[in-house]
Amino acid sequence: MFSGFRTPRRRGRRWAVWAVVGALVVGAGLAWVVRQNTYALREERVSLRHGGKLLQGVLARPDRGPGPFGLVVFVHGDGPVDATHETFYRPLWESFARAGYASLSFDKPGVGDSEGDWLEQSMEDRAEETLAAVGWARGRPDVDGRRIGLWGASQAGWVLPKVAARDRRLQFVIAVSPAVNWLRQGRYNLLAELERDGAGDREKEAALRRREVTLALLRRGASFAEYRAAVGDAEGMTAARWAFVARNHRSDATADLRAARGTPLLLVLAGHDVNVDVAETEAVYRAILPAASLTVARYPDATHSLVDHDVESSDVRLTMTAVLAPRRLYTDGFLAAQERFVRQAG
Repeated sequence: MFSGFRTPRRRGRRWAVWAVVGALVVGAGLAWVVRQNTYALREERVSLRHGGKLLQGVLARPDRGPGPFGLVVFVHGDGPVDATHETFYRPLWESFARAGYASLSFDKPGVGDSEGDWLEQSMEDRAEETLAAVGWARGRPDVDGRRIGLWGASQAGWVLPKVAARDRRLQFVIAVSPAVNWLRQGRYNLLAELERDGAGDREKEAALRRREVTLALLRRGASFAEYRAAVGDAEGMTAARWAFVARNHRSDATADLRAARGTPLLLVLAGHDVNVDVAETEAVYRAILPAASLTVARYPDATHSLVDHDVESSDVRLTMTAVLAPRRLYTDGFLAAQERFVRQAG
């Protein structure tokens, strides 16, 4: 008769044990996540006034030492990017910190606490903004003004050469997945995405016809209302975005690359890039830049963002990696190669 009472007591103890074990596992998991998302950096919120507008950003210094440190100035790609790129930059900042370099990155105009609107900028505006950031950094006692370089991705490919051509004191440039010509890049991207999505010949032909209509409108300076009337469904295009494209669609990096010859440059290319024709980019860079100053790094398993293709193609895996092991988001060897290049440049 007592067994009827003892069994629940044993079950209660068993559940209590498992509750403690579960709590320990959850606690250990949270501790793991915290450790994986803690970086060997000292981050400082900084601000820069440029063009009458205040830009807010982050200066991420190595976690030890007074400096002065070398500095990597970040130049964003397309879109409303904040200073940390939603924390995506921090593994890179840490890799540069291991080489003795700080990193500087600003919220784009209109993003976070920065004033203005990034959609109102030309590539020339973006270059001037970057030059202002470099000049600001040279005035800090914890930055070694002789050891400043640039890191930029994607759309930054039209900005980096402009800056390097004007500031010959820059120590290096790292160009990740850059395009050369805006119009050719757009055509490549359109067809590559259609191919990836399994589009047929008719769908591709229709997309190319729509593209030709759009280009004709851009050439004659048509308004957004005219664009809407001509193409019907705007497919996410807004009046502000149309104005941005109209301002920048003639961008080509060739002349600026020639003017920047001699600055050590690391060109990073991905094997699964549907945004940029990496074969064209490499050919142009090799044709223009001296072999002695150009280093090309290819990552066949990476996407445009240098994330491993297998990770990026799975939403679940991408999310889990971003939370549990953010340094592993980048394709194998990328972070170590960035550190190595900067260390050698220094």
